[in-house]
Amino acid sequence: MPEISEVPEEGGEEFERISAHTHIQGLGLDEDGDPLDVADGMVGQKKAREAAGRVVEMVKKGKLGGRSVLLAGPPGTGKTAVAVAMARELGEDVPFIQLSGSQIFSEDRDKTDILMESLRKALGVRVTEMREVYEGEVTSLNIESSQAAYNPYQQAASEAQISLRTQDEEKTLRLGKSVASSLQNKQISEGDVIQIDAESGRIMKVGESREAWDKKEADISVTPNLVDVPAGEIRKEREFVSTLNIHQIDSIQARQRARGGLSLFFGGGGTEVDDEVRQATNKQVRQWIEEGKGELLPGVLFLDEVHMLDIEAFSFLNRALEQEFSPIVILASNRGVSTIRGTDYKSPHGIPLDFLDRLMIIDTHPYEKEEIKSILKIRAEEEDAELSEEALEYLSGVGSGTSMRYAVQLIAPSDEVASMDGRDVISEEDAKEARKLFISVEDSVDILKEYEERMVSSERED
Repeated sequence: MPEISEVPEEGGEEFERISAHTHIQGLGLDEDGDPLDVADGMVGQKKAREAAGRVVEMVKKGKLGGRSVLLAGPPGTGKTAVAVAMARELGEDVPFIQLSGSQIFSEDRDKTDILMESLRKALGVRVTEMREVYEGEVTSLNIESSQAAYNPYQQAASEAQISLRTQDEEKTLRLGKSVASSLQNKQISEGDVIQIDAESGRIMKVGESREAWDKKEADISVTPNLVDVPAGEIRKEREFVSTLNIHQIDSIQARQRARGGLSLFFGGGGTEVDDEVRQATNKQVRQWIEEGKGELLPGVLFLDEVHMLDIEAFSFLNRALEQEFSPIVILASNRGVSTIRGTDYKSPHGIPLDFLDRLMIIDTHPYEKEEIKSILKIRAEEEDAELSEEALEYLSGVGSGTSMRYAVQLIAPSDEVASMDGRDVISEEDAKEARKLFISVEDSVDILKEYEERMVSSERED
C-alpha cells in the first residue's frame, strides 16, 4: 500500500516528465472531424488523423466489433503518435498498451500468454466506491527521480510531494514511488483538481480548476473540463472512481480466490492467472456493469513491428477479436510484402490474408519541412529547450533531408552543447556540433561504404 503522509510546506525542485509522446492530447480534429494544421500536439498526417477520428467514432458507437486497424507507413511518420492520440480521444482513463512484435519472442513465456495478458491490460473497468480520499486543487507538485531499478541509465519517479487546497484548507502530502509514477502517467499538473485514495493511493483527475484556468493567458483557448475548487476539508469521504485494467483484476482475483471475496483497492499480483481466474473476472465485471457500479473501457493495444508476429500469434488474435471483452487492436507496419513467420508464404506486411480482411488500413507519409519545424517547436517546449530561429531552421532542414525522428533526437544533445557553453538558447552552431557528434543513419551508411573494404561482410568468405 503506498504511503501517504501529511508534511509541512517546504520547497523543492520540480522534476520534468519527458517521453516521446507526452505532448499528445488527441487527434487535433475540429467539431466536424476535420484535422487542424497543429492541434492537441499533432502535426501533419491530416488524412491519417481524419481516418483515425472516424474509427474513434465507430468505437464509441460500438461499430468496430471484430475488426482491427493497421497503420502502414515508413519509419518516423507518426504511427505511434496516431495510436496514442486515438487512445486519448477515447478518454483520459482509457488504457494504452504498447507491445512490439519482437517482444513476444524475447521472454521466457508462451507468446499467446503474453498476447492474452496485453489484451486484458488494454481493457479498463471504471468502478465507483465510497472511500476516504484527499481531494483538492494541485497548487504545487515536486517529483523526485532516481535510477530505475532495472535500468541504471534511466530515470524513474522515486517519490513526490504535492500540495492540495480547498476553499477552506491547504495541505502538503508526501507520496511514495507508485503514487508518484501514477502522477506522471496521468500527467497531473498544477491547477488540476484531483482525488487520491487515502488507502491505495489511486489517483483520479476530476478536471482543471476554473480559478487556475481564468488566470492563464493564451492567444488561443481550448476550454478543458473546468471544475470549481472543492469546499471543506481536504481529507473526506467521497464516491471514489477507480479505473483498473482487467489484468489487474485477474491478478487480484487469483490472490483473493482462496480467501473468498475481491477487494479492488488492495493486493494482487505474483499469482498465476489461468483461464478459471479470467472467467471469474469476466463474471465479476459483468456483475458490476449490470448493477451500475462499473463501466467497461475498451482501450488500445498497439502492436508495432507486426511483421515479427508468426502464424500462431495471428491465429490467436483472430480469435481474440471475437471475444466478449476485447480492446481496440491497432497494428503498425513499415514493411511491404514480407514472409509470414512460421510459413513459406509471402503476404502484404507479413500478415495472413484472412487477418488482413479484418483490418481497416490507414496510411502515413513522410513529413514536409514545415511540418517538421512545427514538431520540433513542440518537442523543444516539452523538453524545456529553447531553439533559436536559426537552429530551428537548420534542424528542420536536417529532418527534411534525413528523418523527422533524427532531427527531434538532436534537440537534447544540442541543448547540452549550449548548456556546457553557458547559453540558455540553442544556436545553429550548437545544433551543427550535435549533428557532427551524432550522425544519421545515412551518414553511417556513407562511412561504411567508404571503408567497406576494411569491414566484415556477411557476403564475403574468410
